[in-house]
Amino acid sequence: MNISKHITIGEATHSDTAIRKGIANIPDEKTIERMKLVAGSVFEPLRTYISMKRGKDTPIKITSFYRCEELNKAIGGSASSQHCLGEAMDIEAGYADFNNKDLFMAIRDKSAFDQLIWEMGDDKQPAWVHVSYRKEGNRKQVLRAFSENGQTKYKPFI
Repeated sequence: MNISKHITIGEATHSDTAIRKGIANIPDEKTIERMKLVAGSVFEPLRTYISMKRGKDTPIKITSFYRCEELNKAIGGSASSQHCLGEAMDIEAGYADFNNKDLFMAIRDKSAFDQLIWEMGDDKQPAWVHVSYRKEGNRKQVLRAFSENGQTKYKPFI
């Protein structure tokens, strides 16, 4: 089953932690509908944009999409994580001519989104990009995540 042209349900729910811990990371129908909305509203247009920019079909790596509450807790995710609702994904570009910073900026400048986070990394490049999208009430909140004393902190991205 696909949730969009380029994302299978298996890819959207895959987690090495879930496999290792025997956690069934299975979304319900309502969550799958939200996942389809994120994929269709953010991921697919972004993939098309990157492919046009690079002049060839260009995959985007999904490192985390849906997380059931048990999995989210197991990885130390936020109790209010939009991943648990199927409204958020963590992605990476990883190309020399289109990197994670380019991915972040493309979303910021060309996409509708609820929350966009420059995750960890350094001043030149995020380690990965978090993006969320809701059916209604998208905040267009842009943040930078960083580690301080072993805890993840957030500040507005400038």
